[in-house]
Amino acid sequence: MSSIPPSPAEHGQDRSVGELLSAVTSDVQTLFRQEIDLAKAEVRQEATKAGKAAGMYGGAGFAGYMVLLFLSLAAVLGLSNVMDGGWAALIVTGVWAIVAAVLYQRGRTQMRTVSPTPQQTVETMKENAEWARHPSG
Repeated sequence: MSSIPPSPAEHGQDRSVGELLSAVTSDVQTLFRQEIDLAKAEVRQEATKAGKAAGMYGGAGFAGYMVLLFLSLAAVLGLSNVMDGGWAALIVTGVWAIVAAVLYQRGRTQMRTVSPTPQQTVETMKENAEWARHPSG
């Protein structure tokens, strides 16, 4: 039997300053990685919203193309049996212009909801900084 009492570290009661710093560094690295992952997820989500808004702009562009197509078709066909061909073409063109305006406005409204900054990450980083300043509070 040995007469030397076991050290407190062997019982897990006390850890050295180096061990504590290592644990804190590891925790900070883990926290940083988690914040980066959160920021990536938020950016991905905002990119999806931007993609949908871009699709609305694409729809508006297609509707604009249709304005030109129906302008030429309506000049030949359309309501030329009932009224002058020019007026018939203007009516069809006006309908497609309204469709294009509605799609453009919806795309514009959708684009305004896109946030370029990852808000949730910013908030948690502020909370982390506050906790680092006052860890017991």
